[in-house]
Formats: sequence, C-alpha cells, structure tokens
Amino acid sequence: MSTDDGAGEPDATAGAAVEAGRHRDDAPRAGSGGVRRALAGLGVLVLVLAVLIGGGVWFLTDRYAGNIDRIADVFDDLDENSRPAAPTPEQATAEDPVTFLLVGSDTRETSDEGVAEGGRSDAIMIARFAGDRRHAQLVSIPRDSWVDIPGHGRNKINAAYAFGGPTLLIQTVEQLTGVRIDHYVTIDFQGIIQVTDDLGGVDVVVASETSNGPYTFPAGVNHLDGDQARWYLGQRYGLEGGDFDRVRRQQQFLKAMFTQLFSSDTFTNPSRLDGALRAVTGNVAVDDSLSNTDLLSMAYSLRDLRPENVQSFTAPVLGTGQEGAASVVYLDTVTGERMWSYLRSDSLGANAAEFDDEALPDVPR
Repeated sequence: MSTDDGAGEPDATAGAAVEAGRHRDDAPRAGSGGVRRALAGLGVLVLVLAVLIGGGVWFLTDRYAGNIDRIADVFDDLDENSRPAAPTPEQATAEDPVTFLLVGSDTRETSDEGVAEGGRSDAIMIARFAGDRRHAQLVSIPRDSWVDIPGHGRNKINAAYAFGGPTLLIQTVEQLTGVRIDHYVTIDFQGIIQVTDDLGGVDVVVASETSNGPYTFPAGVNHLDGDQARWYLGQRYGLEGGDFDRVRRQQQFLKAMFTQLFSSDTFTNPSRLDGALRAVTGNVAVDDSLSNTDLLSMAYSLRDLRPENVQSFTAPVLGTGQEGAASVVYLDTVTGERMWSYLRSDSLGANAAEFDDEALPDVPR
C-alpha cells in the first residue's frame, strides 16, 4: 500500500498471491468438486490463490506461472542460530504449520530485491496456515508500530523495510514475536485495483458514512470499482480509529474481493476470471525458496480450508503517541506475547476468543 501522510491522499493496500504448477503426470489429482472446494475455502488469503488455480486447472498453469516474480536471497543473511524455532503444535498434526510474511508496497520496480526503491512497507501481515490445514490466521501489524529494529535502534516497523528490505523486516518481525517466518510475499497495490475492476467491482459494508478524496461511502453496502477501492482503503483521516480502522478495511476488502473471485459468477465467466488472475499474478513476488512443486503441494493440502475457519486480527496495541516528530503506535507487549505464544504452539485459532478486541469486526468503520 503506498504510504502518504497527507490528508485526503490515498494509501494502497496489500495482500499476496502465489502461483505455480507441475506436470499433470506427477501431481496430486482431485475431482472438479474438490478443486472448487479448495478454492472457495481460501477466501481472504490471497497468498495461495493462484497456486490452487495452477494446481487444479492444468491448462492455466503456463499462462500465469510466468507472471510470478521471485525475490532472491531473502533468508540467506539471517543468522540461523538466532532465529526462532519452528512452531510446536499442541496437538499432533499431519503437516507442519506454515507462516508467511505478507507485505504491501506501492511499486515493483525493484521487486527483484523485494523492496520498493526508497519506500517503506505499508501493510505488514503474518499469515499462518495451521498444521491441520483446516484453519488459518491473519495478523496485521500496524505500520507505525514502535519496535526495536536490529542494528538501527527503535523506529516504526515499516522503517525496517526501507533500511534493509525483506531480510531486515523478517528479522524485526521474528525478534518482535518469536514466531519463525517461513516465506515472504509482496504485492503491488495497483494489482489490487486491477483485480477489482476485472471482477466488475467488489461489495463492502460500511458502518457509517465517510468521505475520502472524490468519493463518499454511505452507510450500508457499497459497490466499489478499482479507483473507489483505492480511496476507500487509503482513508485514515476521518475514521475514529485512524490507521487501525484502515487495517480493518484492508482485511475486510480482501475477504470481500476473494469471495467475489471465487463466486459462481466469476467461475462461469472465463474472461473475467482470466483477467483477475493475470492481474494478481502480474503484481506478485515471492521468495525464491518456494518451488512450483512446493507451492502446489501446499495448496493441495489446504483443499478443506473454509472461510469460516480463517480468522483476522490486529496485533494488540496500547495506544498511540509521539516519538520526536513521528506519530507512532505502542504495542501491548503483554497481550501480544500471549497472541504470539499461541502462534508458536499453533493454537491461536483455538484461543481466538481471548482476542475479541483485536479481531476483525463484521462491519469495520
């Protein structure tokens, strides 16, 4: 999401999608109903969108695989001895939990390095696929969170992205949470806008009327095209919760957009589906440790994930304040440590009721 602190200027949002395929003869097979259930179950998680498309609909693989950029050497400079251990599920599971760091930026001109030139990450989210592969959690970390950045002292967390790209951001998030990051994904906001238009617009529910830029968003259902979505998602001035409400809008919009993408209307319109998938895969970069075979295998393992089992949160916060001239967010280290400990034991889903204040509301402001 592009960052601009001026009133009335739009910020971008973020999500992430990855796509890959392997040859028909050496891949797991599933009937069309199983593929459709797998796709529908991913809803809000952009991350595995095109993996499932490439894995289940073979003739699409070549068309979209070439659109996905890889980011080289993301994890190479991390000291393995100082990194968090892999999560240890409380209950034995057939699969290992997998944790992604999803980052939104405003340009892909330097996506081979995984960071926009001169830029900072705007949307930062931890996405966890549980070991049972039937549950997932998405935790947004406010971009203005005041944290320790290794080698740079205390600063806003999104400064880590500017100082050292994805490697330093991963190191910062791991130090903050004690949660090991397995993979890294970044997406350009312009792709989100294009996907919205390719889908014929996306419906969101607004709690009370707000305005940003040239648009007014009345209370109730709003059908947004790409440009309207850009201003809706970029708003923080005029929202009671400011940046916190904007994070909630990001999560709300992603869920609405991918519900629309996986709807019967989209699946029965090949041109619309093709345009949306081309837009997503054309605006995504993933770390180069993810092979096509790895992605397909993971996607197939998620075939039974359902939207109602995908939970969205914001990292616990104490409030906001000033550090010099900067407006910052102070994280709640006590409640946060409880949340992170549940991620480390792969049990955040089972203990979600403890974090009602941090959960995505049905209708964000």
